[in-house]
Amino acid sequence: MANKPGNLYVLFFIIFFCFHQLAYAQKTTNLLKQADALFQEQNYGKSFKIYKSILESEQKYTPQMILKMAYTQEISHNYTAALYYLHLYYDKYPNRAVLEKIDNIALKQNFAGYNFTDMDFFQTYFNRHYLDILQVMLMLAVIMLTLTILNKRKKETINPTFRWAFMAYLLFIVYYINFLSFVKKGIIRQNNVAIMSAPAAGATWLATATEGNKIDLKGERDIWYETEWNGQKAYIRKNNVLELP
Repeated sequence: MANKPGNLYVLFFIIFFCFHQLAYAQKTTNLLKQADALFQEQNYGKSFKIYKSILESEQKYTPQMILKMAYTQEISHNYTAALYYLHLYYDKYPNRAVLEKIDNIALKQNFAGYNFTDMDFFQTYFNRHYLDILQVMLMLAVIMLTLTILNKRKKETINPTFRWAFMAYLLFIVYYINFLSFVKKGIIRQNNVAIMSAPAAGATWLATATEGNKIDLKGERDIWYETEWNGQKAYIRKNNVLELP
């Protein structure tokens, strides 16, 4: 009986948490319906503000929502934001039509860095299935290890080729987890952005970049991204870049 009050407190907090989550989800659903209604009425400014608040608070979105956000920014001539939201859509729902739309906007606005290749398309699919591939590889490693242990118990000779192949396979898994990655990309978010030769305000000025251009993000140094400009290593402040997923 001594634990009864404690159990009641736990039950209370579980019920409170569940109701809180349901209330929060209902609030988001209502906001989304409100934004959709405003979008249908062509009140794009207000609908975008609501969509943006949902995206910032929950860090997730529906495909319809993010496409509407891209559309509202395109018709407002905020092409940098439109491209950013189209990239968010493409990251979750990759298809050639979205790439063509991104390429079309970039071409019309003379933005650089949007020359998509088959490797970019492959990279998106690879990133989406990264964990699935890792799970399959780990399962195969467990099966191979189990077979090795069973052979040892039976005092059967383990084929040297199998042993070396297994070691190489384990090393590849280590590489896959720790080192395999693709270069991140970002969009310059405003005009008159300084491109510097080193991660410091007093470094040599290399160029002045304009908004909308897409760049590679090869590393980070405090408040700076490392990139490449005209074939040489360069740096740009993080607050001047919209990092793409």
